[in-house]
Amino acid sequence: MAWKCFQTIDMSSELEKFDPRKAVKFLLRHGHSAKLGLQYRDHGADWCELELPWREDLVGEVDRGILASGPIISMLDMASGLSIWTKHQKFIAVATLDLRVDYQRPARKETAVVGHVECYRLSRSAAFVRGFAHDGDPQDTVATMSGVFMTIAGGTTRV
Repeated sequence: MAWKCFQTIDMSSELEKFDPRKAVKFLLRHGHSAKLGLQYRDHGADWCELELPWREDLVGEVDRGILASGPIISMLDMASGLSIWTKHQKFIAVATLDLRVDYQRPARKETAVVGHVECYRLSRSAAFVRGFAHDGDPQDTVATMSGVFMTIAGGTTRV
């Protein structure tokens, strides 16, 4: 009879659906993302968009005044994670397995760069993303990217 005092708890109903607008309040205010000054722009059912503001300390070519490639890659990596969690509708631990970034041109001088990433496929243990970075015109990309992320079983937590 003692077993009757235990209730069956459906953990999925207790966890809120992942909301990038709420998550970025923490994720973009700490660590590497905070140091870069990444900002949330928008999201959809399977995509997220972040912005990397132009700052002098992020310039890669001082004489040209353009953002370095490293911060742009970091922005695309973070937008990838956000798009995966948005598509999953929950925060689940992921690790970057492969991230390919192809640059078409340098970003414009003293201009912020926007990263738009879509999670287009989820499998049991992987997530596939694609996206681009631009500096004002999505049709005139600074870079395109694609990536594969491993989902880590048991790595779900509240964010």
